[in-house]
Amino acid sequence: MISYLANPSRYLKFSKNFSPFAGWITLMSLLLALYYALLKSPPAEEHGQAVRMMYTHVPAAWCALLAYTCLTVASIFSFIWRHPLADSAAKSIATPGLAFTFLALLTGSLWGKPAWGTWWQWDGRMTSVLILFFIYIGYLTVWSVIPERKKAARLASIIAMVGFINIPIIKFSVDWWNTLHQPASISSVGSPGLPLEILTPLLLMTLSYSLFFMWLVIKGIEKDITKMNMQNRKNKPLAFTEVEDI
Repeated sequence: MISYLANPSRYLKFSKNFSPFAGWITLMSLLLALYYALLKSPPAEEHGQAVRMMYTHVPAAWCALLAYTCLTVASIFSFIWRHPLADSAAKSIATPGLAFTFLALLTGSLWGKPAWGTWWQWDGRMTSVLILFFIYIGYLTVWSVIPERKKAARLASIIAMVGFINIPIIKFSVDWWNTLHQPASISSVGSPGLPLEILTPLLLMTLSYSLFFMWLVIKGIEKDITKMNMQNRKNKPLAFTEVEDI
């Protein structure tokens, strides 16, 4: 499947057929998630209505890490195997990844004030996510300031691969250091878990965010291919020469 979609023409055909379907699925999933998050989910015993902030913060943080992992994989394909669409995929992943990271930082700060009594704390989790935010900015800056695509892709791939060291730091920071963040409540074995009425909207919102991220990447690659095709046609020499009348 990857080899098949490596051809830009085949990818454009796939994207134009699949992206509308993915868009509708994403919309329906988001509407269902919002119904559970805003109407079905009760206030938390400890944090009250502020718990609804978690339905935005946790999925955003998840997608920020998911996006950077996908960005690193695409960068490896670009750096080692020179996959035809790896650069387009990496660029298309980085922008929503940056947006999700910003949203995670913003909602985390808004959640922190009522939950912990502070907008910001330089603990391991918050600091490492802030570093991730700047890595995303550095990656996208390389693409914007280097006009030659091959050079930009090479340097950007190196930044992405080196920056991946921050992902396990974010993941395990709550275990390595004393932080305000609680340990994993869903993924860790033997964790106490969450009540079903809170877990359900949280999982639905995470699914919706993930589907939205996938749709943004599909459309982003499509846009980048179209842009490259237009640029190639612009730079392509004319197939004929005009002969002046004598």
